[in-house]
Amino acid sequence: MPQRMRMPQRDGDVRNKDFNEVNTGYSAEQAIEESKRCLKCKIPRCVKGCPVEVDIPGFIKPLSENNPLEAIKVLKEKSNLPAVCGRVCPQEKQCEQLCILGIKGESVAIGNLERYSADWGNENVKETIAPAKNGVKIAIVGSGPAGLTCGGDLAKLGYEVDIYESLHDSGGVLRYGIPEFRLPKAVLDKEVNSLKDLGIKFFFNSLIGRTITIDELFEAGYKAIFVGTGAGLPTFLGIEGENLKNIYSANEFLVRVNLMKGYQFPKYDTPVNGVNNVIVVGGGNTAMDSVRTAKRLGAKNVKLVYRRDEAEMPARLEEKIHAKEEGVEFATLTNPIKFIGDDKNFVKQVECVKMELGEPDDSGRRRPKTLAGSNFIIEADTVILALGLNPNPILTSLTKGLNTDKHGRILVDESLMSSIPGVFAGGDIAGGSTVIEAMGMGKQAAKSIVKYLKQ
Repeated sequence: MPQRMRMPQRDGDVRNKDFNEVNTGYSAEQAIEESKRCLKCKIPRCVKGCPVEVDIPGFIKPLSENNPLEAIKVLKEKSNLPAVCGRVCPQEKQCEQLCILGIKGESVAIGNLERYSADWGNENVKETIAPAKNGVKIAIVGSGPAGLTCGGDLAKLGYEVDIYESLHDSGGVLRYGIPEFRLPKAVLDKEVNSLKDLGIKFFFNSLIGRTITIDELFEAGYKAIFVGTGAGLPTFLGIEGENLKNIYSANEFLVRVNLMKGYQFPKYDTPVNGVNNVIVVGGGNTAMDSVRTAKRLGAKNVKLVYRRDEAEMPARLEEKIHAKEEGVEFATLTNPIKFIGDDKNFVKQVECVKMELGEPDDSGRRRPKTLAGSNFIIEADTVILALGLNPNPILTSLTKGLNTDKHGRILVDESLMSSIPGVFAGGDIAGGSTVIEAMGMGKQAAKSIVKYLKQ
């Protein structure tokens, strides 16, 4: 069996100086060669690992026959964002993990083939035929991956879908959270435009719960509502000095750079100050995005501080490899306990302690424990905290009868319907934690909404 076709990419010491895309994509010849590795199993295990139910052998087979048009048709039957998924989904933990070739060797590069097919479609398929409308209006709150998926599936069935977004543009975390070098805005725009071609309408600068309430949406004639507002409330350490200047949440840091174009100062008046010696605290994909972004802003020294070891990091393997190739230093089994400022209240040092791993905790990962007397100092002029996010409480706190858990997530039943009849929820706001999980919940909610409306 031929070896897996590697994704072409730009050199680490070149790409870490700009925001252009890291992976350059397969050529047609490479896509054909890789697709021929697929065994086209009669009972494809890989499909079970896809939250949006893509017919994986169904789109790979035409690729092996040099028919990308048929491949993208098959992909679009289930996925509204294939070019996004091909770039940011953790395929290695989902479809590729179940590929039969991966048991004794290397799985088919399903994600890379999905990206190739989607990019080919975005360049060569110019027209989307909108289905006839059935006159039933559905409101989607939030234009992130959950909302776009739910809205797209409903629009394909003829529903009149309106998407309300609190920001000035679509995409949610896809636009403001994921850096340009991983997901170019031009790629996202093409995916969104294909949804607009289905007849979906977008209403920006609309903060549901504040500018318009859930009750007012029902009064306006919407028969069901899907809430996919994500999570935008950052988590902090709660230690001394956390309010010093140049200590950012990863959310603020990435929004400032991605959405507000802070990397183009002074053309855009949203600079990120003091990026020279940078510490990012965390071990997930957002932490990787933050360290790699800091490197591109010109930081000389970028250090990732994580309280567990590298094997316990939840970030994708590819992101960890890319970060190291770009010059990021990993300081594992390390935990900050105090931030130290200068006489102008700018952070200048981080006091840390070394950790060791004990028994597994509720998450299944080994619990980190402090090593007594291991305190040491790291110099830093910028600190970025990538410790996770909780839901913004605006919509939930202002909507009477909408039940939430202690973290502010909307409580939903097995159909993803909330405590308010006709109001469904998915993505981070209802417990999803990744882009593809949010998309899967959006797809499930669309099915539930159709069933609910037929009752």
